[in-house]
Amino acid sequence: MTDHFRALVIDDQDGKPVAGFRDLALADLPDHDVLVEVLFSTLNYKDGLAISGKGRIARRLPMVAGVDLSGIVVESSNPDWKTGDKVVVNGWGMSETEWGGYTRFQRLKPEWLTRLPEAFTLEESMAIGTAGYTAALAIEALEAWGKIKADAREILVTGAAGGVGSVAITLLAKRGYRVTASTGRPETCDYLSALGATGFIDRAELAAKGAALQKERWAGAIDSVGSTTLANVLAQTVQSGAVAACGLAGGADLPATVMPHILRGVALLGINSVTAPHTERDRAWAILAESLDRRQLAAMTTVEPLSRLPQLAEDIVAGKIRGRVVIDVTK
Repeated sequence: MTDHFRALVIDDQDGKPVAGFRDLALADLPDHDVLVEVLFSTLNYKDGLAISGKGRIARRLPMVAGVDLSGIVVESSNPDWKTGDKVVVNGWGMSETEWGGYTRFQRLKPEWLTRLPEAFTLEESMAIGTAGYTAALAIEALEAWGKIKADAREILVTGAAGGVGSVAITLLAKRGYRVTASTGRPETCDYLSALGATGFIDRAELAAKGAALQKERWAGAIDSVGSTTLANVLAQTVQSGAVAACGLAGGADLPATVMPHILRGVALLGINSVTAPHTERDRAWAILAESLDRRQLAAMTTVEPLSRLPQLAEDIVAGKIRGRVVIDVTK
């Protein structure tokens, strides 16, 4: 085990967060109970905002970026974890208030760790990452709502070609739902069809301001866009339908009324992937193990070295990334 290693660190420069590579030592890491050798991380929209400086994600500087990691326990003073355990960590404030996964080694609180599900390798767990795990949380929430049947009208997925959308489509299709994908990139339609989408809607149709109540269409939806898009999705959801909201790529505002909720009984289900309890995390990973086709996961995933993160961050914020990106932190 090397004493010095490279990490992507966000520092304060003249009052602005600026990301760059830096050599760290084990002594620099937080004083937590479990030391993990990190092998893989991933790239999420939030990571892109943090690294590019286009969003003030890190609330404490300096900050090792990266909201996800997978690796192997090398030291532990907690009896629940021992050397050699393979683990996954999603969220828990990493890259915001806690040091994250873009590093070869990280010290973590034991309650943040999830044992690597037997269905997946460490690399596959990061191909899933927070995006895929969030998609599974959203599906679990829709199914727990109990009023959406697999043979019902369409389930809409916004931001379809992104990480959450890609995994959501393949999971929903495998579970028997008819999926419509919302995308502004026509060139991704073949890709989305291969994942299981059977219908398409241009994201521009959902981005324009619409009436408080519109023609009923969606039995349910998974939305990672927010803002006007989410308002229109709610206005188009059928009686007793539900929308799982898990992102704000289009904005944090919600220019909507209560009309869909009080006249149609539409539910807005908020998805919190950062501090979800382990009971919810376990159910999400069970959905992934049961319904995620590993060949489709591989088809939607690219593996990139840690060194390419600055450019990849710019690309994901600009909407140029399709599917999932695994970060090999050893390269």
